[in-house]
Amino acid sequence: MNAAPVELALPLAGRVLVQNSPADRVPSHGADLFGQTYAIDLVPVDEHGRSAPRGVRSWLAAEPPAGFVGFGRPVLAPASGVVVGTHDGEPDGPARRAPLVVAAYALTQLRRVRAGLAAITGNHVVIEVDGGAGFLWIVHLRAGSVSAAPGDRVQVGDPIGECGSSGNSTEPHVHMHVADTADPSSARGVPITFDRFRDVATGVVVTAGLPRNGSLIEPV
Repeated sequence: MNAAPVELALPLAGRVLVQNSPADRVPSHGADLFGQTYAIDLVPVDEHGRSAPRGVRSWLAAEPPAGFVGFGRPVLAPASGVVVGTHDGEPDGPARRAPLVVAAYALTQLRRVRAGLAAITGNHVVIEVDGGAGFLWIVHLRAGSVSAAPGDRVQVGDPIGECGSSGNSTEPHVHMHVADTADPSSARGVPITFDRFRDVATGVVVTAGLPRNGSLIEPV
């Protein structure tokens, strides 16, 4: 297994908000479970940095995922390789931005883990990255959108599905991580880096690096 970080392209066109970045802490999601030590979340946003407009409902209740700018946005292969696993058919859950709704949802996490992998990842694609670099998981895809199949060879930028809110998701976004095996029960996380992106706040183009939590970035 290559010890160097696996170089990835951004899987979404347009601006995204970075959450749970391994640039800020490791393990980035608070656990090494399923090999997601160096995982990252990318939330599509509009020109104002919002994933969806804020209304009264957004502060009080769950929201339909279709009202979010990222829902249904094409997801592109972040690395070249061979698809070794896919899953589709999990429903897209509602978006949860209201504080009390988020708190109540947090109480279901243990139950979701016990329910099995699909309850966490939702609809997903797993790519064995060229060169033995690792196994790339692209997670929370929209129900019915997975267009890749096991055995397919994909190149960077090929469409593989659409952004959704399936599995353990509080709003439409893409979760990615690289592991050393396709078996999540024994997987260990592998570091990642992005090859090119622009930091919206500064205008700086990063040729190899990781964005920080809360930053807005876009592909170049």
